[in-house]
Amino acid sequence: MPIIKSAKKAARQAIKRKAKNEAIKKEITSTRKAVAKDPSAKNLSAAQSAIDKAYKKGLIKKNTASRRKAKLAKLAKALSGAKPAKKAAAEKTATKATTAKKTTAAKKPAAKKTTTKKATTKEAK
Repeated sequence: MPIIKSAKKAARQAIKRKAKNEAIKKEITSTRKAVAKDPSAKNLSAAQSAIDKAYKKGLIKKNTASRRKAKLAKLAKALSGAKPAKKAAAEKTATKATTAKKTTAAKKPAAKKTTTKKATTKEAK
């Protein structure tokens, strides 16, 4: 046990900080599990927000936060966007066809360039 008054205070503060840090870490894990269970945009946003708060408070480092957020986004994308290969290919070709029609109609013919010959210093005299 600390004897000095400032050491006693530091011990009290350490207990409070530890409790707060554990709560933040618990929130990160619970929101991560919620994303794994139901990969909705709301759950993903909550999980990324919890990670950002932990970084802001100095609990985790910048690259750790970035890595965890990327992993969550990848997980959510894989779980929610699982489409059969044939449907995905059909959608891709349909979007290519519609964009091709739009681009050909939107193009205008290029204007003719007129070339003017600049007078050189010998011709000007």
